[in-house]
Amino acid sequence: MSLTPSAHFPVSERLRQTRAIMQREGIDALLVPSADPHLSEYLPEHWQARQWLSGFHGSVGTLIVTADFAGLWADSRYWEQAQVELAGSGIELVKLMAGQPGPLDWLGLHMPAGATVAVDGAVMAVAAARQLREKLQHTGASLRTDIDLFAEVWLDRPALPEQAVYAHLPPHAARERAEKLKALRDQIRSQGAQWHLLATLDDIAWLFDLRGSDVPYNPVFVAFALIGEGTATLFTALSRVDPTLRDSLSDEGVDVRDYTEIGAALAAIPAGEKLLIDPARVTVGIIENLTTGVSLIEALNPTTLSKSRKTAKEAEHIRHAMEQDGAALCEFFAWLEAAWAGERITELTIDEQLTAARARRPNFVSLSFSTIAAFNANGAMPHYRATEKAHAVIEGNGLLLIDSGGQYLGGTTDITRMVPVGTPTADQKADCTRVLKGMIALSRATFPKGILSPLLDAIARAPIWADQVDYGHGTGHGVGYFMNVHEGPQVIAYQAPATPQTAMLPGMITSIEPGTYRPGRWGVRIENLVLTREAGQGDFGQFLNFETLTLCPIDTRCIDIPQLSTVERQWLNDYHAEVARRVAPLLANAPLEWLRERTQPI
Repeated sequence: MSLTPSAHFPVSERLRQTRAIMQREGIDALLVPSADPHLSEYLPEHWQARQWLSGFHGSVGTLIVTADFAGLWADSRYWEQAQVELAGSGIELVKLMAGQPGPLDWLGLHMPAGATVAVDGAVMAVAAARQLREKLQHTGASLRTDIDLFAEVWLDRPALPEQAVYAHLPPHAARERAEKLKALRDQIRSQGAQWHLLATLDDIAWLFDLRGSDVPYNPVFVAFALIGEGTATLFTALSRVDPTLRDSLSDEGVDVRDYTEIGAALAAIPAGEKLLIDPARVTVGIIENLTTGVSLIEALNPTTLSKSRKTAKEAEHIRHAMEQDGAALCEFFAWLEAAWAGERITELTIDEQLTAARARRPNFVSLSFSTIAAFNANGAMPHYRATEKAHAVIEGNGLLLIDSGGQYLGGTTDITRMVPVGTPTADQKADCTRVLKGMIALSRATFPKGILSPLLDAIARAPIWADQVDYGHGTGHGVGYFMNVHEGPQVIAYQAPATPQTAMLPGMITSIEPGTYRPGRWGVRIENLVLTREAGQGDFGQFLNFETLTLCPIDTRCIDIPQLSTVERQWLNDYHAEVARRVAPLLANAPLEWLRERTQPI
């Protein structure tokens, strides 16, 4: 079959060519997840196969293609976007909903005996592949993981990233690399293994005190790592690690080898030895390099918990980053209020001006995710993103939701604030007030050390549920230290499994971001980051509470003040006093005046 470059082909033609290869290879169904060999949240362009084949640009979604069906599974965050982007493509939007078959379930239900389902094993987790095989076995179908159809059909596929890898240096790198490697080896031995494979990019960057720019918004680089009792090998493109950095790593016992050599290194592990992996964070394709006789020990990556617990030095750097981020936000909001009168402001303008304000701050590196500036109805889509083709002009009356964040050498920020435009309605203010009450409730909470994080979700939702209102996303996610804005193991969401690994422990940074979304009308979300800290020891054990890290006023013009309790008003006044105390020294002129006005007691 003759193929030509595909950049300008419509999705229908891409599907036709893909189906032709499927027919030739005897493949009845092709599964295309949103994933790379490192199971990243944000993907380098080389691995955005699902986006290329479907035309759907949402960050999460799963595509299934058969001879007579193509469906894209997406959750409620992306339904409106997917309906627009899939229109006319021949791909059906399948809405992920509780009680309805997900993509793996659908394959288990629809594949007949003898059918072959294919997925590129290089981008499918061991645990997910195992789950799919079990579902297919019930019908007599089989799973093939040894083929990447896109290597043939996607002729203008982007190359692998080549940006330089660089060291995260003191004082911001507050832990010694050798200390982290020693602790990891102790944990490997405690699991009864001789080796440990790391494929997750944030774990690798954290372990070796290295950073990169291969993945949008996350300061990581494409690599694998293999840790042995006396060895530590980093696999990445050699051209991206300069000789000085490579010598520095070598002096600490870290060998740098080419990215493509990971398969050979795994194949060289002697039979009878044991390899520790996290089956949810390593792909089946990479594990297939192991020889018979090497056994797997499956557990959470030890680095996942270690990097989630920030040290006292790291916490101090994070506080400074929050002060600078708060100052940037004050400068932006002061500009915004002055600009209302004479400028045409769109959602894109918000992104441009806020990014510029952060870029002026010391130690700023990049955004930590794509800024969400969503006016009125657009705010009802939790993961909305304005584009040149589709964005709103901010005018009239209503609510502007701004969810943004920055990567600094000393920390990662993530904040959502509501801005009144003109005169918000009573219903809009009621939603903002209810959401604020939920955020305050969890921010003030004291709870037992080790409580499973999903169980905290109800504390934030209680004031919202009281009015029979709810929201579909989780209340909180872990946040890295100059690292991914989303990290585990903790997650505050009652929908998430309450497993032992989700225990809340001192040093964890987590978001608190309850919301309310009214489709076609408006959306509300208010978000701060908090640090888990010791609260005291008593007759009933050790307890924890939160230190609020985010430093930016909450606009009380969106709030129905009489609906706040005395305790809630005191919390808000205390918070604003702390914001003013720490951010004011970094400001002057109009931004300082704006800060003082917005932090007045209520």
